[in-house]
Amino acid sequence: MLLRYFYDENLAHASYVVGCQATGEAVVIDPMRNIEAYEELAAKENLNIVGALETHIHADFVSGSRELANRFGATLYLSDEGDADWKYQNIDHLNHRLLQHGDQFKIGNLVFEVMHTPGHTPESISFLLTDRGGSADKAMGIFTGDFVFVGDVGRPDLLEKAAGIQGTSEAGAKELFESLQRFKKLPDYLQVWPAHGAGSACGKALGAVPSTTVGYEKLFNWALQYDDAQAFQKELLDGQPEPPYYFAVMKSVNKTGVELVKDLPEPKVIGSVKELEALIADGHQVLDLRPAPSFSNGYIPGTINIPFNKSFANWAGWITDYKKPLYLLLEPESLDQVLEVLHSIGIDGIAGYADVSKAINEAAHLDTYQNVTPEQAKELIEDGEGYVLDVRSQTEYEEGHIEEADHIMIGTLKNRLEEVETDKTVIVQCQAGARSAIAASILKANGIDNLVNLTGGYSKWKEKMTV
Repeated sequence: MLLRYFYDENLAHASYVVGCQATGEAVVIDPMRNIEAYEELAAKENLNIVGALETHIHADFVSGSRELANRFGATLYLSDEGDADWKYQNIDHLNHRLLQHGDQFKIGNLVFEVMHTPGHTPESISFLLTDRGGSADKAMGIFTGDFVFVGDVGRPDLLEKAAGIQGTSEAGAKELFESLQRFKKLPDYLQVWPAHGAGSACGKALGAVPSTTVGYEKLFNWALQYDDAQAFQKELLDGQPEPPYYFAVMKSVNKTGVELVKDLPEPKVIGSVKELEALIADGHQVLDLRPAPSFSNGYIPGTINIPFNKSFANWAGWITDYKKPLYLLLEPESLDQVLEVLHSIGIDGIAGYADVSKAINEAAHLDTYQNVTPEQAKELIEDGEGYVLDVRSQTEYEEGHIEEADHIMIGTLKNRLEEVETDKTVIVQCQAGARSAIAASILKANGIDNLVNLTGGYSKWKEKMTV
């Protein structure tokens, strides 16, 4: 048997290739949209990818199952659990098999058994894997998707908070408790292979190691320490991070399907600064992907700064309007990598791009914003000239904040601009300064010019103000 682990750091997403080397067949569990890595492995190991297994309808990335079906003719193994609202659609033209609890299927000498594990979503399933190529007659591991993570479990509130289906949070929490009781009965030696690691918004305390065991999770996973359902549900629902706006889009596209990457139009080159400025004047969204310090020192007015780093996918998903064309300012050599990340969260309407260095050098007018130290911010506040806007998460804010700071989480800022006080200098602040830099660019792009960014954020503020 061959087992390979793939991890997308931009999305904290894990996928797996499992192959039977005796028959040369392989499947991919919870595949990412860019299937190139799977293709390379298949060629190297002389494997034919015959299947794509999904643990549930994902909310945080575009599944690559339909890409694998197109490229390899792979059969889609999909959940048939849950109610009518959570059934896959537009799959009649694809080879597929719908699965329910207790179903089994073979890939060469590998046996997969389906375990219905609702809670995170109603249709969620896990796959128990047995390698019958030798003498084993018991499962060696379980692919849990977003059911059980290392040190955490999947959140049940996404359908309500992201997809707008009211009343599902508590029902999901109850189902998850019952699913965990069944999980506890599995053998301690079983390996656990989840679909996410630390940094994912699909839970609130995910561990950073790639795998675990049932026994270890029974000992140390907080969620498996509860025997009382109500106490568990209360703890589970408390303090969950805000789900990005794009989660609702992902639920929809993974349920109904999305265009194949090869069929997406190529973004056009924006040839001049005048053309770029005309797009901005017409209300088009333009992202500048440079690091925040470079942006603050000089940027084209009306652009929004989301630096291209590990957090790019998350904030692009929060801030980008999926219904409008998107234009990019970047270093041209990074274009393919940027497109891959944007496509992974379903941002396919990328209409054009420009060389950011060339555009900045040719622009007749650049705007800037100032970064201030905690001491400078304190002086503004004490003089009655500063208004503090905290753009961290609700949990971070509740754990401690600058006195009298207003709180608007950065992802929701574009929809709450009218709540920002503008009669004073807006001191934009997060935990360390990165998110507040993005927020500063959003405010500036929407005509709120009298602002500064707090360097080092609340962490530096606490350090300096408590000495």
